[in-house]
Amino acid sequence: MPWERYHGEFTGLAPWAHPSLWCPRPYPFPVPRRLAVLAILGALLAPLAGCAAGPAPATPTRSTAPAATPTPSASSHIPVATPTMVPPPPAFDRAALSVDDPSSLWVVVNKARPVSPLDFAPPDLVEVPVAHTFVPRLRREAADAVVRLFQAASDEAGLALASNSAYRSYEAQQRVYDSSVASNGQAFTDRRTARPGHSEHQTGLAIDIGAVSGRCSLDPCFGTTPEGLWLAANAWRFGFLLRYPADQVAVTGYDYEPWHFRYVGTPLAAELHTTGTATLEEFFGLPPAPGYP
Repeated sequence: MPWERYHGEFTGLAPWAHPSLWCPRPYPFPVPRRLAVLAILGALLAPLAGCAAGPAPATPTRSTAPAATPTPSASSHIPVATPTMVPPPPAFDRAALSVDDPSSLWVVVNKARPVSPLDFAPPDLVEVPVAHTFVPRLRREAADAVVRLFQAASDEAGLALASNSAYRSYEAQQRVYDSSVASNGQAFTDRRTARPGHSEHQTGLAIDIGAVSGRCSLDPCFGTTPEGLWLAANAWRFGFLLRYPADQVAVTGYDYEPWHFRYVGTPLAAELHTTGTATLEEFFGLPPAPGYP
């Protein structure tokens, strides 16, 4: 019989499991039973070891030569900008100037805080070269600021402003107060006019502003005029504060005066504007002054 048939019958293997299908063995003749068994075992283990032994894989060896150092490119030497931390602006120093010294730009004068001494007169009063009802005098820095303020109103809005009142001495304030009391009574006067020694006008830093036309001069309706509206929106740029707002009567002690502006200097005026602070009392943490002690 042929070798393939004999071998299959001898071993009893299915045709698909015949060793010749895996790795044919060159046995062209019958073999003893023991050898046949060994051949079968070898055929079964052959898939695990491979039909033929191949060369052993090469074992990688580590090179003893030093690795080449990469040459830095030109771009590696380009300096990289380091972000610069910008420090926050320093906090506003509320103690930079005195609020008690009458010669200070920040002096606070109200019904509870009289000018001290009562006969104080600024040493640097000058006439202010602007349109006026009465010749205005102010401290030099305030006078220069008024000139710039009036010029800006003309250049930016075509408005003509005038001074209605500026510096008043203790004696002049006494006359104004007494005249108002005689005409209107003390209760009315105390809401509209400071008693002598309690007026900001005595510091040489306050000015009453109106329109050259005289419309609504020294009247609350001035706040609705083009001049009054422009001043309320822009006076801070020149160092002025609308000193007696309509909603701060309980703090200032005076009725709304849209014509009364107090010079405090541009740094403080800008800080008041930025923080939305309406009164000097609030900004400096001073008690309200609705009435006289």
